Amino acid sequence: MPRRQYKKNPVTKDPVYESSEVAKFINYVMLDGKRSVAQKIIYDVFTKLETDKKDPLKVLQQAISNVAPNYEVKPKRLGGASYLVPIEVRKERKLFLALNWIIEAAGTRSNKTFNTFEKKLYTELVEASENQGNAVAKRAQTEKLAEANKAFSHLRW
Repeated sequence: MPRRQYKKNPVTKDPVYESSEVAKFINYVMLDGKRSVAQKIIYDVFTKLETDKKDPLKVLQQAISNVAPNYEVKPKRLGGASYLVPIEVRKERKLFLALNWIIEAAGTRSNKTFNTFEKKLYTELVEASENQGNAVAKRAQTEKLAEANKAFSHLRW
């Protein structure tokens, strides 16, 4: 915990879609500071969604809401033992976890059927918006772990 308040940098909205979620998504996809490459990947995925007669912003919002966890566990040490204490997830962290899990799940897809990251990310986004896929499974796993450790919720202090 910081001893003083720190200033949060505001996220500039994406110039094409006027959305801060898209801007964050681009930032999370970006590797080694190559923003133009990340933008090309995201915009290619969104144009493919548009050609399939789907609104890309609605698909992204639905995917985020399906993947974002409500509870997660945090380890707390008490008397030499470490307990996994379930805590509620803040709104900013929900967005961070959801977008990162979607990107992670897209990266772990097999290369046999999908040979580019754009195709992998497209299928993961569509599956996540339909409440399927590896990112949704990760959410279910996280919330199941939090539910299993509900007995230690009194240690959340």
